[in-house]
Amino acid sequence: MNLDPTDIKILELLQKDARMTIKQLALELKRSHTPVFERVRRLEEKGYIKRYVAIVDRRMIDKNLIAFTHVQLKEHSQEILSSFETEVIKFSEVMECYHMTGAFDFILKIALKDMDAYHEFLMGKLSKLPNIGTLQSLFVMSEAKNETAYELGSL
Repeated sequence: MNLDPTDIKILELLQKDARMTIKQLALELKRSHTPVFERVRRLEEKGYIKRYVAIVDRRMIDKNLIAFTHVQLKEHSQEILSSFETEVIKFSEVMECYHMTGAFDFILKIALKDMDAYHEFLMGKLSKLPNIGTLQSLFVMSEAKNETAYELGSL
């Protein structure tokens, strides 16, 4: 599916405020309701819009520590890599999980209350997974930018 400028504008608007109604989108786009509704539905069906969420301020819910943990596994068969991924994404503390190239196999973004909670997570959950080789954690000191919206102007 090729995106036209109207589709791109819809995606831009919804990335900024997913609570926009069809009526608000139509007014912003200077279009009638029905075609805008059909475009949004098509963008959802084609997978451009995966879901609608509320972005919660992590500090307000006591998730003050963000760790990026690099994981190197001892073995690298497809089965072992898939098994690790399947298990690690079950942990509620893991916000993001990426299979990487380079020295480490995975990088995890982990959100917790504090260093004590991280230690409990590390010792009680993460290090107990099979085939863990090396773990290296980096802790966020401050956050200069945290975007959720993708730039769409070049599409």
